This record gives sequence, C-alpha cells and structure tokens, in this order.
Amino acid sequence: MREFLFLALLVISGTGGELCVTHAMKKIGEVHDFRPWALLQFILRALRVGWMWLGIAMMTLAFFSLLAMLSFENVSFVVPVTALSYAAGAVGAAVFLRERISAQRWFGVAIVCVGVTIVWLSHR
Repeated sequence: MREFLFLALLVISGTGGELCVTHAMKKIGEVHDFRPWALLQFILRALRVGWMWLGIAMMTLAFFSLLAMLSFENVSFVVPVTALSYAAGAVGAAVFLRERISAQRWFGVAIVCVGVTIVWLSHR
C-alpha cells in the first residue's frame, strides 16, 4: 500500500509539475536569443509566471517522493513503475493542454502501461 501511495504522489505531482511548466512556457514563448543577457531576461520573465512556480513546487514534491520510495524499495522496481508518468503525461497533455495525440502514441502509452503492470505484479 505504501508503494502505491508514493507512486501515485510521484506520478501525479511530477506530471502535474511538467504540465504546469509547459503551460508557463507556452505563455512566455520560445527562446530565440541565446546571448547571456537575453537568457537572463527570459529566466526573469519565466519567474514572474505563477504556473512556473506551481510546476516547480510540484516537481519538488515528486523528487522527494522518489527519494522516499527509493529509501524502502529497490531501484529495479522504482524506476520502471515511475514510467506511469509517461501515460499520465499523455493524458494530461490531451486534457489540460489540448494537445492532439496520435493513435501510434496512444499505442506506445498502452505498451508502457502493460510493462508497468508486469513489473508491479512480479514485485512480490
């Protein structure tokens, strides 16, 4: 049960953080100028977007959830099951960011989910 709770926290907060940061970056726009001063200005603009801070906070929570999980589980279990974040990312991109996801990509997500299920069922 503990594994499931930390995995859910890791996947939800990590994916949520990535979606928030993506939303923030779409508001800010692309980096076109890679000179140091321009990059600094870009970073300062990014830090003024609330979605960026929410994303950073959620990704921090995901990182500490990963550390917690690694403290009581083997890395050979933790790393494969965290691949569920790929499925959550695809769903989140479709629902929250309104991205179109091809059938091929959904098929790939399904394969990842089957792999995670196999790892989970062979865990104990």
